[in-house]
Amino acid sequence: MNGKFIAGVIVLAAAAFGAVVYYTQEYAYYEELPASAGDSLTLTTVSGASEPFLADNFRAIDADSSPIRYRACFTTPMSTAMLTETYLTYLSPVPLNAPKWFDCFNAARIGADLERGVATAFLSQTNEPYGIDRVIAVYTDGRAFAWTQINRCGEVVFDGDPAPEGCPPAPEGY
Repeated sequence: MNGKFIAGVIVLAAAAFGAVVYYTQEYAYYEELPASAGDSLTLTTVSGASEPFLADNFRAIDADSSPIRYRACFTTPMSTAMLTETYLTYLSPVPLNAPKWFDCFNAARIGADLERGVATAFLSQTNEPYGIDRVIAVYTDGRAFAWTQINRCGEVVFDGDPAPEGCPPAPEGY
């Protein structure tokens, strides 16, 4: 009888711990951003300048716990043809998964569509904060998605190595 009780306590403790971990990963740190946050979206021009990006029906989440938790879904009246002539395309977009409850953002589908050429990725901001890029993927029908991901400078510096050639120097403490 004693062994069954101890085993039951262990199983219950493991289940409670699993529930807490799940909750913190899916809900605890995220907050929904106001629709007005879409007004701050930008794209980087081919000359390197930052320009406002037009976004409608904006819905986004973010978390202070990590710089790569930002996800957004919206539409834009800007055409892909105009965007590719004016703004920098992003060469290695990798959309990161969003929590299941943020159902407008499907990282696997966006990634597959980028690979197939159905959507085009553009650089929104680079190194804001250091080692992190904001990427915006735009479909020809006007649907658009944004996320943050670690860039090539961050990949190296976050592993404890010096910044590679072509990267700005890492801030103190990195």
